[in-house]
Amino acid sequence: MIDLKHVSKWITIGGVRTFLLKDVNLYIKEGEFVSIMGPSGSGKSTLLNVMGMLDDFDEGEYNFLHEAVHKLKEKHRAALYKRYIGFVFQAYHLIDELTVYENIETPLIYSDNKTSERKAIVADILDRFQIVGKKDLFPTQLSGGQQQLVGIARALVGKPKLILADEPTGNLNSKQGEEIMDLFKKLNQEDGVTIIQVTHSEKNAEYGSRIIHLLDGRIEKIENK
Repeated sequence: MIDLKHVSKWITIGGVRTFLLKDVNLYIKEGEFVSIMGPSGSGKSTLLNVMGMLDDFDEGEYNFLHEAVHKLKEKHRAALYKRYIGFVFQAYHLIDELTVYENIETPLIYSDNKTSERKAIVADILDRFQIVGKKDLFPTQLSGGQQQLVGIARALVGKPKLILADEPTGNLNSKQGEEIMDLFKKLNQEDGVTIIQVTHSEKNAEYGSRIIHLLDGRIEKIENK
Protein backbone atom coordinates (compact mmCIF):
# COMPACT_ATOMS: atom_id res chain seq x y z
CA MET A 1 0.00 0.00 0.00
CA ILE A 2 2.74 2.45 1.04
CA ASP A 3 6.26 2.29 -0.34
CA LEU A 4 8.75 4.98 0.70
CA LYS A 5 12.19 4.83 -0.91
CA HIS A 6 15.06 7.00 0.33
CA VAL A 7 12.69 9.76 1.46
CA SER A 8 14.31 12.83 2.99
CA LYS A 9 12.83 16.13 4.09
CA TRP A 10 14.79 19.11 5.35
CA ILE A 11 14.62 22.76 6.25
CA THR A 12 17.42 25.21 5.51
CA ILE A 13 18.15 27.97 8.02
CA GLY A 14 21.07 30.33 7.46
CA GLY A 15 22.47 28.04 4.80
CA VAL A 16 22.47 25.05 7.17
CA ARG A 17 20.35 22.04 6.23
CA THR A 18 18.48 20.37 9.09
CA PHE A 19 16.91 17.00 8.28
CA LEU A 20 13.38 16.28 9.51
CA LEU A 21 13.46 12.88 7.73
CA LYS A 22 16.67 11.24 6.54
CA ASP A 23 16.77 8.41 3.98
CA VAL A 24 13.56 6.71 5.14
CA ASN A 25 12.77 3.35 3.51
CA LEU A 26 9.45 1.84 4.57
CA TYR A 27 6.96 -0.61 3.09
CA ILE A 28 3.49 -1.03 4.62
CA LYS A 29 1.09 -3.68 3.37
CA GLU A 30 -2.65 -3.19 3.12
CA GLY A 31 -4.37 -4.40 6.32
CA GLU A 32 -1.40 -3.78 8.63
CA PHE A 33 -1.55 -2.02 11.99
CA VAL A 34 1.72 -0.11 12.46
CA SER A 35 2.89 2.00 15.39
CA ILE A 36 5.52 4.74 15.07
CA MET A 37 7.49 5.69 18.19
CA GLY A 38 10.36 7.98 19.04
CA PRO A 39 11.29 10.97 21.20
CA SER A 40 9.88 14.45 20.54
CA GLY A 41 11.44 15.92 17.42
CA SER A 42 12.35 12.54 15.93
CA GLY A 43 10.15 13.09 12.86
CA LYS A 44 7.09 11.00 13.77
CA SER A 45 4.42 13.54 12.82
CA THR A 46 6.41 14.65 9.77
CA LEU A 47 6.54 11.04 8.53
CA LEU A 48 2.79 10.67 9.12
CA ASN A 49 2.08 13.91 7.23
CA VAL A 50 4.27 12.80 4.32
CA MET A 51 2.39 9.47 4.12
CA GLY A 52 -0.89 11.37 4.34
CA MET A 53 0.22 13.71 1.52
CA LEU A 54 -0.19 16.75 3.78
CA ASP A 55 3.56 17.48 3.58
CA ASP A 56 5.91 17.40 0.60
CA PHE A 57 9.39 15.91 0.81
CA ASP A 58 12.64 16.95 -0.82
CA GLU A 59 14.17 13.69 -2.00
CA GLY A 60 13.11 10.11 -2.69
CA GLU A 61 10.04 8.29 -3.97
CA TYR A 62 6.60 7.60 -2.52
CA ASN A 63 4.23 5.08 -4.07
CA PHE A 64 0.71 4.80 -2.65
CA LEU A 65 -1.54 2.06 -4.04
CA HIS A 66 0.81 1.90 -7.07
CA GLU A 67 0.49 5.65 -7.72
CA ALA A 68 3.77 7.60 -7.82
CA VAL A 69 2.84 10.37 -5.36
CA HIS A 70 6.09 12.27 -5.97
CA LYS A 71 5.11 12.71 -9.62
CA LEU A 72 1.48 13.75 -9.08
CA LYS A 73 0.09 17.26 -9.39
CA GLU A 74 -1.41 18.77 -6.22
CA LYS A 75 -5.00 18.29 -7.43
CA HIS A 76 -4.50 14.57 -8.14
CA ARG A 77 -2.75 14.09 -4.78
CA ALA A 78 -5.61 15.79 -2.94
CA ALA A 79 -8.16 13.57 -4.72
CA LEU A 80 -6.14 10.50 -3.74
CA TYR A 81 -5.98 11.26 -0.02
CA LYS A 82 -9.62 12.40 0.16
CA ARG A 83 -10.68 9.10 -1.35
CA TYR A 84 -8.47 6.70 0.59
CA ILE A 85 -7.16 8.34 3.78
CA GLY A 86 -8.80 9.32 7.06
CA PHE A 87 -6.97 11.40 9.69
CA VAL A 88 -7.38 11.26 13.47
CA PHE A 89 -5.61 13.98 15.45
CA GLN A 90 -4.79 14.39 19.13
CA ALA A 91 -6.52 17.79 19.17
CA TYR A 92 -9.74 16.42 17.57
CA HIS A 93 -9.97 19.31 15.03
CA LEU A 94 -13.75 19.36 15.22
CA ILE A 95 -15.55 22.48 14.02
CA ASP A 96 -17.06 24.14 17.09
CA GLU A 97 -19.86 25.87 15.14
CA LEU A 98 -21.14 22.57 13.74
CA THR A 99 -23.12 19.87 15.53
CA VAL A 100 -21.83 16.30 15.88
CA TYR A 101 -23.99 15.31 12.91
CA GLU A 102 -22.66 18.17 10.76
CA ASN A 103 -19.04 17.49 11.73
CA ILE A 104 -19.35 13.85 10.65
CA GLU A 105 -21.18 14.79 7.46
CA THR A 106 -18.57 17.38 6.35
CA PRO A 107 -16.21 15.02 4.40
CA LEU A 108 -19.20 13.65 2.45
CA ILE A 109 -20.21 17.14 1.31
CA TYR A 110 -16.89 17.39 -0.53
CA SER A 111 -17.52 14.10 -2.33
CA ASP A 112 -20.29 13.39 -4.80
CA ASN A 113 -22.79 11.86 -2.39
CA LYS A 114 -26.45 12.82 -2.77
CA THR A 115 -28.23 14.24 0.30
CA SER A 116 -30.19 11.03 0.85
CA GLU A 117 -27.00 8.95 0.65
CA ARG A 118 -25.25 11.27 3.10
CA LYS A 119 -28.10 10.95 5.60
CA ALA A 120 -28.00 7.15 5.42
CA ILE A 121 -24.20 6.97 5.80
CA VAL A 122 -24.12 9.39 8.75
CA ALA A 123 -27.07 7.65 10.44
CA ASP A 124 -25.26 4.33 10.10
CA ILE A 125 -22.01 5.63 11.62
CA LEU A 126 -23.82 7.44 14.47
CA ASP A 127 -25.46 4.13 15.30
CA ARG A 128 -22.23 2.18 15.03
CA PHE A 129 -20.42 4.55 17.41
CA GLN A 130 -23.44 4.71 19.72
CA ILE A 131 -23.60 8.50 19.57
CA VAL A 132 -27.07 8.94 18.05
CA GLY A 133 -28.15 10.77 21.20
CA LYS A 134 -25.30 13.27 20.77
CA LYS A 135 -25.94 14.17 17.12
CA ASP A 136 -27.43 17.63 17.82
CA LEU A 137 -24.81 18.62 20.41
CA PHE A 138 -21.83 20.87 19.70
CA PRO A 139 -18.22 19.75 20.38
CA THR A 140 -17.93 21.97 23.47
CA GLN A 141 -20.81 20.03 25.04
CA LEU A 142 -18.91 16.71 24.78
CA SER A 143 -16.21 15.11 26.92
CA GLY A 144 -12.73 14.57 25.45
CA GLY A 145 -13.45 10.91 24.79
CA GLN A 146 -16.71 11.73 23.03
CA GLN A 147 -14.99 14.37 20.89
CA GLN A 148 -12.33 11.85 19.86
CA LEU A 149 -15.05 9.33 18.98
CA VAL A 150 -16.67 11.94 16.75
CA GLY A 151 -13.25 12.66 15.20
CA ILE A 152 -12.80 8.96 14.40
CA ALA A 153 -16.37 8.69 13.10
CA ARG A 154 -15.68 11.64 10.79
CA ALA A 155 -12.41 10.03 9.62
CA LEU A 156 -14.27 6.80 8.80
CA VAL A 157 -17.38 8.22 7.18
CA GLY A 158 -15.79 8.16 3.71
CA LYS A 159 -14.80 4.48 4.17
CA PRO A 160 -11.03 5.08 3.87
CA LYS A 161 -8.57 2.26 3.27
CA LEU A 162 -6.03 3.92 5.58
CA ILE A 163 -6.34 5.67 8.94
CA LEU A 164 -3.46 7.89 10.05
CA ALA A 165 -3.66 8.66 13.77
CA ASP A 166 -1.38 11.20 15.48
CA GLU A 167 -1.34 10.60 19.26
CA PRO A 168 -5.05 9.63 19.11
CA THR A 169 -5.36 9.09 22.88
CA GLY A 170 -3.02 11.89 23.99
CA ASN A 171 -5.78 14.03 25.52
CA LEU A 172 -7.80 11.17 27.01
CA ASN A 173 -7.82 9.38 30.35
CA SER A 174 -6.64 5.76 30.41
CA LYS A 175 -10.15 4.23 30.16
CA GLN A 176 -11.14 6.44 27.22
CA GLY A 177 -7.78 5.76 25.59
CA GLU A 178 -8.24 2.02 25.90
CA GLU A 179 -11.70 2.24 24.32
CA ILE A 180 -10.30 4.18 21.35
CA MET A 181 -7.45 1.67 20.89
CA ASP A 182 -9.87 -1.27 21.05
CA LEU A 183 -11.97 0.46 18.41
CA PHE A 184 -8.91 0.81 16.15
CA LYS A 185 -8.11 -2.87 16.68
CA LYS A 186 -11.65 -3.83 15.69
CA LEU A 187 -11.55 -1.62 12.58
CA ASN A 188 -8.26 -3.22 11.60
CA GLN A 189 -9.25 -6.84 12.26
CA GLU A 190 -12.91 -6.82 11.20
CA ASP A 191 -13.01 -4.15 8.50
CA GLY A 192 -9.46 -4.56 7.17
CA VAL A 193 -8.64 -0.86 7.58
CA THR A 194 -4.90 -0.19 7.50
CA ILE A 195 -3.90 1.83 10.57
CA ILE A 196 -0.70 3.79 11.19
CA GLN A 197 -0.49 5.51 14.55
CA VAL A 198 2.09 7.81 16.11
CA THR A 199 2.25 7.28 19.86
CA HIS A 200 4.39 7.91 22.92
CA SER A 201 2.58 5.13 24.77
CA GLU A 202 4.27 1.71 24.78
CA LYS A 203 0.93 0.16 25.74
CA ASN A 204 -0.78 1.69 22.69
CA ALA A 205 2.16 0.78 20.45
CA GLU A 206 1.65 -2.91 21.36
CA TYR A 207 -1.64 -2.87 19.40
CA GLY A 208 0.44 -2.70 16.23
CA SER A 209 1.89 -5.75 14.49
CA ARG A 210 5.07 -3.69 13.89
CA ILE A 211 6.64 -0.85 15.82
CA ILE A 212 8.84 1.57 13.88
CA HIS A 213 11.33 3.44 16.07
CA LEU A 214 12.47 6.82 14.78
CA LEU A 215 15.45 8.85 15.96
CA ASP A 216 16.59 12.14 14.45
CA GLY A 217 14.50 11.60 11.33
CA ARG A 218 15.87 8.12 10.65
CA ILE A 219 14.37 4.67 11.17
CA GLU A 220 16.45 3.33 14.04
CA LYS A 221 14.85 -0.12 14.16
CA ILE A 222 11.66 -1.98 13.24
CA GLU A 223 10.22 -4.34 15.83
CA ASN A 224 7.92 -7.17 14.67
CA LYS A 225 5.33 -8.29 17.21
